[in-house]
Amino acid sequence: MTPASSSASTALPGCKRTSLRINPKTLRIPVSGSSCHINLLLSISNSKCLFKTNNLGLCSSRRFFTTKRSQVRFHSTASYKMDIPSDGAISEPQLQSPNGSEKSQGSCLWASPNGGQKIEIGKHIFCNRAVNMKNIVAVGFDMDYTLAQYKPETFESLAYNGTVKKLVTNLGYPNELLDWSFDWTYMVRGLVLDKKRGNILKMDRHKYVKVAYHGFRLLSKDEKVATYGNTLLVDFKDNNPGKISEEKDYFRMYRDVRAAVDLCHRDGTLKQMVANDPKRYINEDNSIVPMLQMLRSSGFAVFLVTNSLWDYTNVVMNFLCGPQKVNGSSLLTLDWLQHFDVVITGSAKPKFFHDENRANLFAVDTDSGMLINTDNGSPMAQVGASSVEVPDQQIPDKGYKVFQGGNVGHLHKLLSVESSSQVLYVGDHIYGDILRSKKVLGWRTMLVVPELEKEVKLLWSLRDTRKHLILLRSERDQIEDQIHHLKWSLQCECMEANEMEKMSSKLELLEAQCERVRVTHQEAQKVFHEKFHIVWGQLMKTGYQNSRFAHQVERFACLYTSQVGNLALYSPSKYYRPSEDFMPHEFDLLSL
Repeated sequence: MTPASSSASTALPGCKRTSLRINPKTLRIPVSGSSCHINLLLSISNSKCLFKTNNLGLCSSRRFFTTKRSQVRFHSTASYKMDIPSDGAISEPQLQSPNGSEKSQGSCLWASPNGGQKIEIGKHIFCNRAVNMKNIVAVGFDMDYTLAQYKPETFESLAYNGTVKKLVTNLGYPNELLDWSFDWTYMVRGLVLDKKRGNILKMDRHKYVKVAYHGFRLLSKDEKVATYGNTLLVDFKDNNPGKISEEKDYFRMYRDVRAAVDLCHRDGTLKQMVANDPKRYINEDNSIVPMLQMLRSSGFAVFLVTNSLWDYTNVVMNFLCGPQKVNGSSLLTLDWLQHFDVVITGSAKPKFFHDENRANLFAVDTDSGMLINTDNGSPMAQVGASSVEVPDQQIPDKGYKVFQGGNVGHLHKLLSVESSSQVLYVGDHIYGDILRSKKVLGWRTMLVVPELEKEVKLLWSLRDTRKHLILLRSERDQIEDQIHHLKWSLQCECMEANEMEKMSSKLELLEAQCERVRVTHQEAQKVFHEKFHIVWGQLMKTGYQNSRFAHQVERFACLYTSQVGNLALYSPSKYYRPSEDFMPHEFDLLSL
């Protein structure tokens, strides 16, 4: 039985959640799904280790947003239908990028002559909570892993190399770490780390453990039950006494890895390499500029809030939105700022989303990178004089468009936002971008889940397999019901011997049939889940239940999609409506 087909559940109340990505037999530093702070895990096992990280990470004058939405007109009519060939393949027409180069693109920009008709399934925007774009005033974006999608095969390798060096040279870890290999493909998001026991868990929405690994060893059903009553040691510590200090438990190792990656970001190990050759580390996306242009033309205020500082932000956004040299490198200009009304760098999310956060707001001089104090200092009363009133948060001169620090209150004033519900924010990190902005502010939220495109296409191509699994499960239930009834009948003392013998024979046949169906069902389920990931299976499922990650997406993301450019495929005035919810008693009666 593989992890995906395991039906055993072990309750783990109050377990902390993280987005964890792992790799057996290699050292992994996943750097995806985060834009506000770094969380890493190191689990050392048989000369191998395991990391998890959530990486860190406008016109010449500020525009006041008085454009009336009713004044904006689009002549094409938006209609949507799913265009999916029977084999799941998607045709990709050629579109021209803003700089004139051709780029394969799955669907046409909504505002283009061919747009608004077909959206391939992998680029759909899925809705958990109704969002009427006519009620939205400002649309905001995170940068790292949202607008800028980093290439895991290069960027995560860069992060791996930098972090391992810091662990060995700065934090006293064994030199053997430098010899380990790295495989970025063996990662999934949405796993949970048991820092006390060194176990990696995949949980369902009820916080029950469905799949558990200690290091890179799968825990059986019995081990899962026993493990959470016992303290285990990581294999490397057991098999290599003295290599790692006995004072370093799993939690301390976790903190060390996190500190090592933090240091890579602080000393420029990662960002300098990306800045020198952004094309090597960042995916090109020719849908971003048309999307931003369409949003601004429709009367939306468009803003950027990122934890990255101005120098790095300028490099990345130039690569995504600016002119390109013949060799593919970017020209550092400020042209990309024309697509944004406000840019907040060094935001320190998620603290940024708390209005009581007292962080100062600085304007950024885009030529020199110097910071300008926007409140001009706090006036103080002279000795013997009455106190003076400290002025309210001041918004700087209209000529400034780029800022650093501050909090959401500053941003709302810069955008002239009257209600938090008028803001739609697009990010990749469930905690740093989505949960806080939704719970604390009431912003409308959109989560970017890059793996979703592949998963949705796979689900479509495997739809017949999924139906077969449902039928096998139903058949198993029916046979078990017959077995239970026969066992009950055999307890009747008034039954004649020959009749009891017949029923016993029938019971044996049914039990054999039930076992065959059980094995067939579990094997088919194993194959189904391994299509998505060889160890962890489907991202949003644990067996037949939604995963813990899926539950978080459902709770905090109004919308979710595979990439930020998918916004360009829908009308800027679209009313996103969720599908109908069904209770278990309604499925057979009401589902279509």
